[in-house]
Amino acid sequence: MPTAYKILGQSSPVANTTANVYTVPSATQAVVSTIVICNRGTANASYHIAAQANGATLSNSHYIAFNSAVSSNDSIALTIGLTLSATDVLSVNASSNTITFSIFGSEIT
Repeated sequence: MPTAYKILGQSSPVANTTANVYTVPSATQAVVSTIVICNRGTANASYHIAAQANGATLSNSHYIAFNSAVSSNDSIALTIGLTLSATDVLSVNASSNTITFSIFGSEIT
């Protein structure tokens, strides 16, 4: 099983709008090693991160971070080792347009 280490996804979603930042390709597994949340703005902001099995409709049970805070002009790195199967979805949401998400990890085929 070859493993590819890579940037799995990056997103700067519209404020208060959930965006799918990474969907695991078919016949693939993924390990999300780190999620970096960067606040490029001058005001504090909050964010949500969710992992949905098989692209399920988002529900409360999918959140791995909810209303978590990131200070102005700051970044937070979450090193979590999140394992995902084919068609699983990682989605994000932020209270401000100034938040950027970068997802790093590996795909196993």
